[in-house]
Amino acid sequence: MKKINLKEDHLQIYKRENSNVWQIKIKLPHKKALRITSRTKILEDAKNIALHKYNFFIKERKNIDKNSEKNFQYKKIHLIESKNLKKNEIECFLIESNKYIKFNKQNIKKSNLLKGRTVFNLFFEDSTRTRTSFEVAAKRLGADLINVALKDSSINKGETLFDTMTTINSMDPDVLIVRHPEEGISKKISKIVKACVINAGDGSHEHPTQALLDALTIKKKFGRFAKLKIAICGDILHSRVARSNIEILSTLGAKINIIGPKTLIPKDIQQPNIKIYNNMKAGLKNCDIVMMLRIQKERIVGKHFTNEKEYFNKFGLDYKKLGYAKKQAFVMHPGPMNRGVEIDSKLADDVTRSLIQEQVSMGVAIRMACLEILINNKDKYGN
Repeated sequence: MKKINLKEDHLQIYKRENSNVWQIKIKLPHKKALRITSRTKILEDAKNIALHKYNFFIKERKNIDKNSEKNFQYKKIHLIESKNLKKNEIECFLIESNKYIKFNKQNIKKSNLLKGRTVFNLFFEDSTRTRTSFEVAAKRLGADLINVALKDSSINKGETLFDTMTTINSMDPDVLIVRHPEEGISKKISKIVKACVINAGDGSHEHPTQALLDALTIKKKFGRFAKLKIAICGDILHSRVARSNIEILSTLGAKINIIGPKTLIPKDIQQPNIKIYNNMKAGLKNCDIVMMLRIQKERIVGKHFTNEKEYFNKFGLDYKKLGYAKKQAFVMHPGPMNRGVEIDSKLADDVTRSLIQEQVSMGVAIRMACLEILINNKDKYGN
């Protein structure tokens, strides 16, 4: 076989042993090689045809990339709520996270992408997964990270949150990651600081990055959202995770079943893609995913159920109740778990059915993507 390279390894013409006609091989980034006949026996003609075809496909590829960038773009500098996110904006975060899923499997997990940038972790409520996930994300991208907890802040001395934020703002941070018990506080903070603000949970209101990582986990497992039926079960009333997931997953095209005691389902939850059940057997029918939520004891006022044993019998997920869903349904939980209250311990640890550890892994990737996107937006668009 006779071969001639025209563009290093990207463009080649060749002749098979039993043919006098020149063939063309074009290799595009992230694509299988294209093989086309030149329909000519003349070398110079074959070269010209090959170059013409190559330039055409490269131009088309650039147009596709340009359109993809245009279609999947999040242009804001804050991430506060899931409610107003459009489908293409959500997909922007999911697409950007893919490279970090691969990055986080490397032996050396260190980038200088955000070198010289300062990220503040401002957690005024307890957290393990979200706080450490953001910390890992920032450090792997090379940012300088400052952790501030309520017990370490001057709020304990009587300083207002507004004064605390004004003080931090004077230090010119790049990103503020905020968890606070007051609903809507992240939005208020975003209006008084120059930094990007990420809502890491505001009371019972929203938790957008949790919903994004849940969506990424589902996308990785199923490759789609259309025709998926997802059950969200438990304390919906006090769950910011439930509210954010309902918004994001329904926007992406999934159907949502809400399951829980009447006392733990808010009255304002009604939406076209949502069905409400007070019975696990009916609510789990034909579900692909069962997402369990913990009882949020720190937010509950009054008595919403008799006791934890009765709650588990009716609404706790075990293998028997999981059998009401599809045969290969998967289990999710945002954590922390109350084992034996909302989920059976063996089921939670069953890697053939549980995606719980996968959610934690996807959390780092999605938060790396969030930091990169928001900081890039701030550099491009400013405030």
